[in-house]
Amino acid sequence: MPAMAASTVPTIFHKTPSASIYVSISPCITKLTTPRTKFRPKSTKTRVLTQPSLTPLATLSDPFVLQIAETLEDSLSSNSSPPLPPLEKLRDTSSQSLLSTPWPSRKDEPFRFIDTSFIKNSQILPISSPPQSLNFLDVPTDTQFPSLAIADGYIVNYSPQLSELPNGVFVGSLLSLNSEAIMKRVFEYVSSFQGDLFWSLNGVGAPDLVVVYVPEGCRVESPLHLKFFSVEGSYDGSKSLPVSNPRVLVLVEKGGEIGIIEEYVGGEGDKCYWANSVMEVIIGEGAKVSHSYIQSQSLSAAHFKWTSVSQETASTYELIEVSTGGKLSRHNVCVQQVGPETFTELSTFHLSGSDQTHDLHSKLVMDHPRGFSRQLHKCIVAHSTGQVVFDGNIQVNRKAQQTDAGQLTRSLLLQPRATVNVKPNLQIIADDVKCSHGAAISDLEDDQLFYLQARGIDIETARKALVFSFAAEVIERLPYTSVRKQVENHIRQLLNPALPS
Repeated sequence: MPAMAASTVPTIFHKTPSASIYVSISPCITKLTTPRTKFRPKSTKTRVLTQPSLTPLATLSDPFVLQIAETLEDSLSSNSSPPLPPLEKLRDTSSQSLLSTPWPSRKDEPFRFIDTSFIKNSQILPISSPPQSLNFLDVPTDTQFPSLAIADGYIVNYSPQLSELPNGVFVGSLLSLNSEAIMKRVFEYVSSFQGDLFWSLNGVGAPDLVVVYVPEGCRVESPLHLKFFSVEGSYDGSKSLPVSNPRVLVLVEKGGEIGIIEEYVGGEGDKCYWANSVMEVIIGEGAKVSHSYIQSQSLSAAHFKWTSVSQETASTYELIEVSTGGKLSRHNVCVQQVGPETFTELSTFHLSGSDQTHDLHSKLVMDHPRGFSRQLHKCIVAHSTGQVVFDGNIQVNRKAQQTDAGQLTRSLLLQPRATVNVKPNLQIIADDVKCSHGAAISDLEDDQLFYLQARGIDIETARKALVFSFAAEVIERLPYTSVRKQVENHIRQLLNPALPS
């Protein structure tokens, strides 16, 4: 091969028996600055040299992904003030990731059972400002907890109860954070974990960062209610798809404790939109976070959600999820136990109706001794065109001795041709562990119905009672009475039309 001049440009080879050239492409990472630059490589130099048994690398980037990213950038460019360091770090890290991340297809194992084509075939329109009217806030609520209202990714309302939080606790926009110490901690942890394409799109398009900070040794008695509204949306027949990118960072220092209610609701009617949300949770040594996640978006919407959790020594994380909304709903949960004697509990319930797909991908990484985890996933598919996907992975690494981990998924199919795809799996390298997993899929059994009929209960009432009790095992774990009652009423309303008499 002819001698090459010294260069810092990396050369990428792809071998095949029949080719005779290779292509060397310079890195195409664009640093995001203010004012925002277009999301495209600043320069791309291509040099073709003869070389036996080598072929050109076709591409490093997905044009559709870059187009979305550039559109997200343009939507933020109207903000003349420079981004704060944590947001700048988040956007730079995410933009670099997107340059080599393709749009997922069914050929990719994590997306094998879901179809994202209706997003790809739409005209994606980033929401660049908060809603002009706040009438949606008039929706009655039974909770009197400290709360934030976030509409289309923008904080639009603070409840008076926030002023009653303990000293040192901060809840609000990164833009209003005036503590250098907390800002330094936020900068340290924001985007410390890297997820998939949708994680990175959120990082590029998030207009703000909601920060929840609990100082060392502080116990917040009342749960914090984060209520997310999707206001902008198109209607049937329109190709436009408004997209919002809300992002939250929860940082609980050593010995701290807080409960969080994360609730997503749609606007009026069955509007079509795309909510692409991320929550990062950092739990310090001996700290505890109780996380209630409720999703009831429009039945024509796409809802993509990432929850990333890092747990230090002897910390506790509890997640209770109830998801009923969205045409396509996907939740990625990644929990990393980064210290010994950590406790993790994940409880999820999905209800899928007509033309709905609910997808839960969870991963729990246990790296240290005496970790404890329990995961319960339950779902009901109430329509023949409904689908639920569950892919749960528990990874017990070599140093995670004396681990106790359990995983169970149970699915109830109420109609012919209703579909569920489940893949519970354990990856165990340590040799001193107690681990188990299981899966069950069925309709209601005749003997279950007969048991209630023999006690004078008619078959319709018996069937409704059994179906609701199946869901109640997860719903009753919600720790707050008012929220639990609200969810119970919502589930009953959704199930009643779906149950045959």
